[in-house]
Amino acid sequence: MSASRPTRAALYAYGVLILVVLYLPLLAVGFASVSKARYLSFPVKRYTSEWMTDAVTSPTVHQIVLTSLKIAVSVTVLSVVLGFFGALAFARFQWRFRGLFQKAILLPIFFPQTVLGLALLIWFSAIGVTPSWKTAVVAHLVWIAPITTLIIAIRAYAFDPSLEEAARDMGASTLTVLREVTLPLLMPGIVSAGLFAFLLSWGNFPLSLFTPGGGATLPKWLYSRMVSGFTPQIPALGVLSVAGSTLLVLAGLMLVRWMRHRA
Repeated sequence: MSASRPTRAALYAYGVLILVVLYLPLLAVGFASVSKARYLSFPVKRYTSEWMTDAVTSPTVHQIVLTSLKIAVSVTVLSVVLGFFGALAFARFQWRFRGLFQKAILLPIFFPQTVLGLALLIWFSAIGVTPSWKTAVVAHLVWIAPITTLIIAIRAYAFDPSLEEAARDMGASTLTVLREVTLPLLMPGIVSAGLFAFLLSWGNFPLSLFTPGGGATLPKWLYSRMVSGFTPQIPALGVLSVAGSTLLVLAGLMLVRWMRHRA
């Protein structure tokens, strides 16, 4: 059914409004990162790459990015592994209290992250664990692993289990079926879950505020610098982070599309 001219105009206006609301703040951050002035004002009179250079060459930023990468990569690997086997357990097997376990595993997604971070900090203190980047990995996993499980489970429920049964009937071992049938079919979901896990961990602020101890992740450091004294290095680092995340998402989408065409 084709839309009338007023309807199309309303839809276009709505689309433009959504784009403005979503991307205008990022555009402002972009201008702030290249403005010569300490504080952004329009129109920007003088431009500079000084703040970008400072962000790229700063040893402090290097350490913070390294810490954030360690946490994000660890969370990605662990959450995808947990999500993969969890998704297979829910999608392929019938067992007692399966529905109850599904609900219990997904429940942390809906917890306020500040409350979850505080609870984990109190728990770490009670059992004598000193907060570090490793405790931040555990905290992120509590929230992100259910999300990766859900993403991979959607893919697991979608493909026909008779493909695995046919491979077993032809003499394939369980490991061979997993490697040659299950993994390739679930790979688009696994890649998507990995992208979500990395980006959610990389940009997480509430859990990172409570659990990494003296170490600082990128969101925590940006917040502390905003509180202690703003410099244009902050939006410059934010722009670089957004650019890197965008490239990662595009690469992941291209990989998923290639795997679907290959399948």
